[in-house]
Amino acid sequence: MKKILFAAAMMLCGTMYAQQALWGGGELASPEIHPDNTVTFRVRAPKAVSVQVSGDFLPETLIDTPQGKWAINVPADLKEGKDGVWEYTTAAPLDANYYTYNFIIDGKKELDLMNVFVNRDVKTLTNYFIITREKGDQGDLFSVNDVPHGTVRTCWYDSPSLGMKRRMTVYTPAGYEDNGKRYPVFYLLHGSGGDEEAWFTQGRVTQVLDNLIATGKAEPMILVMTNGNAYEQAAAGQAPGGFKQPEMVMGGVKSGMKEAAFELSFPEIRKYIEKHFRTINDKKHRAIAGLSMGSFHSEHISKYYAGEYGYVGLFSGASAGDGRRGKDEAGASPVYADFDKQMANLFSKKNKPYLYYIAIGKTDFLKAANDGMLKYMDEHGYPYEYVETEGGHIWRNWRTYFIDFSQKIFK
Repeated sequence: MKKILFAAAMMLCGTMYAQQALWGGGELASPEIHPDNTVTFRVRAPKAVSVQVSGDFLPETLIDTPQGKWAINVPADLKEGKDGVWEYTTAAPLDANYYTYNFIIDGKKELDLMNVFVNRDVKTLTNYFIITREKGDQGDLFSVNDVPHGTVRTCWYDSPSLGMKRRMTVYTPAGYEDNGKRYPVFYLLHGSGGDEEAWFTQGRVTQVLDNLIATGKAEPMILVMTNGNAYEQAAAGQAPGGFKQPEMVMGGVKSGMKEAAFELSFPEIRKYIEKHFRTINDKKHRAIAGLSMGSFHSEHISKYYAGEYGYVGLFSGASAGDGRRGKDEAGASPVYADFDKQMANLFSKKNKPYLYYIAIGKTDFLKAANDGMLKYMDEHGYPYEYVETEGGHIWRNWRTYFIDFSQKIFK
């Protein structure tokens, strides 16, 4: 009888907790998107001395860093009102887009607990919201609409060269499970510290592809999002061995790991995809692109395996050889050695990509290096398409480049 009463009590407690989660503490609306697309943020912090909101919707300023000038968004101050509620409303309407933000309460970054929409980027959790002005704008592309939806799955593949099983995220377009067709493949790579979930969560790429494919603006395709950190099996909390904090390792390579380990292991990813999915296995139906570190990987993979990728996208990180151009350094990986020769081979008549796409923001800290890449391409007469946007080394730009690039491939 006691066991029955205990179980009943636990169920009652669980129900009460669930009801509290449903109805408790929800009196504040934050963020509140007004009809004119201005946005109000609110947080209850009666003991706070200062409250700010930091987000990619705010104006930028340039600061000095060891990597050069870096564009950051300037936090805005909230004003305290009745009952310890702090509030801030944007000065102007926001454009249609996907936005992220955090509160800063007495110097400590905090989530907006009134907003259940949260994403992780490396070790940072941020809230997000979407503004749409009209059908087909960027906000609409990032939204879940009433269109046929693709399937997102996680796959584990064997990487003998890295000595581990590794995880990746794969999107297949609507109808894939039933129609028996073969599809082109787009390999999409993340930046430093990211993982196989970065483009899926922060990039909203599966929603974008659903919407672009449904309107005929993009070809139906398989999208493969890999983990570019060669030392890592999977995203935080997804690898064997328990829940570990994600590591931030610049370049995706730990000290002591073989140079270009990820690039050299890349054929293992393709082998798995081409064996387990219905793919069209030729240059015309294969694309590769990435942001920042993923741009570096895409650049070197495309030239080292020349003629295998018909479309190459470098988002915020073109390297022009990373100082190795024209050199055959002792001990350097063959992926990086003899840059000039490999680039000449890539742009030969037989191997030349259908599209070599370079995109960057005007205030990106890699802009000078990117300009060097453009100069190199011009000097050698290699064709490319260049896109320059406002802003710096930020997700808002990378999402924009993905939207643009994905509409140009496999045509």
